[in-house]
Amino acid sequence: MSRFWSPFVKDLVPYVPGEQPKLDNLVKLNTNENPYGPSPKVIEAIRAQLDDSLRLYPAPNADDLKQAIAARYGVNTAQVFVGNGSDEVLAHLFNALFQHGKPVLMPDISYSFYPVYCGLYGIEAKPLPLDEDFRIRPEDYRGENGGIIFPNPNAPTGILLPLDGIEQILQANPDSVVVVDEAYIDFGGETAITLVDRYPNLLVTQTLSKSRSLAGLRVGLAVGHADLIEALERIKNSFNSYPLDRLAIAGAVAAFEDQAWFEECCNRVIDSRRALSESLAGLGFEVLPSAANFVMARHPQRDAAELAAGLRERRVIVRHFRQPRIDQHLRITVGTPEQNRQLLTALGELLKG
Repeated sequence: MSRFWSPFVKDLVPYVPGEQPKLDNLVKLNTNENPYGPSPKVIEAIRAQLDDSLRLYPAPNADDLKQAIAARYGVNTAQVFVGNGSDEVLAHLFNALFQHGKPVLMPDISYSFYPVYCGLYGIEAKPLPLDEDFRIRPEDYRGENGGIIFPNPNAPTGILLPLDGIEQILQANPDSVVVVDEAYIDFGGETAITLVDRYPNLLVTQTLSKSRSLAGLRVGLAVGHADLIEALERIKNSFNSYPLDRLAIAGAVAAFEDQAWFEECCNRVIDSRRALSESLAGLGFEVLPSAANFVMARHPQRDAAELAAGLRERRVIVRHFRQPRIDQHLRITVGTPEQNRQLLTALGELLKG
């Protein structure tokens, strides 16, 4: 702690991202990156931008990307917001749309950046317990609040809340903004973007990091009523009027244009998730039903921290959360069939020991 820090900074508890180890020959299944690369058209589009035009600022409103997103989801561009990764989009909406003086409702087991943003912007966070099966209970999201946010599918559990459950929450909170964070929706769920024209209090966020294999490019988006989007634009243009660079805009547009590549990669991950879940169950693991590109699993006879450490010794990295209720679970990113095989082989060796 420095004497030059403000009193505000010393009390912040920052988000801790998943480990990015710098090791060779590592099976990296800890940060939910896509095991398959982006569309070749994305690479071509980025390469086409590598010229003298890099001396110029990018388009401040990323209009081409907004048009591509609007066309993909059947909305108009005034309903689309883009930012430097979905985390920046989330940061702006916490600042622009959630009300001070009232608690923001969120699941108790969820994306751990939410309470960090609450601390950053001086908003009260009110975690609501998942049920005994780790599911969100829509009936819990009632009463006075300054906003509601949850991932769907939830993270780190991977469990999906159907659209009728989302509508229950929306209908019970007509005066609150409800944010559905769809970082993993393309791996097994139906997007709530289909509801935005019916519910002016709904904002849906997504990322290109997972299903479109662009975690290294940092592109996020939000879709909702134009009034909500205007609030986000006001915050963005008071903070950073050029959040997306030329390469990110070009690559993201190309990613949305190559629907066939997107669908093929998602289907491959879904197929691998099914096979991985079955194989883990065969080893005695209890696996939560996942609609994401990861699975959450526990072995009733083995300590999760010890399993994670044993896997690391075998150069396989998974995510272990030291958090009540899930401290005996491992969150495992779905890898390629070969990566999954190496994981299962390593687990088999540990379970025999």
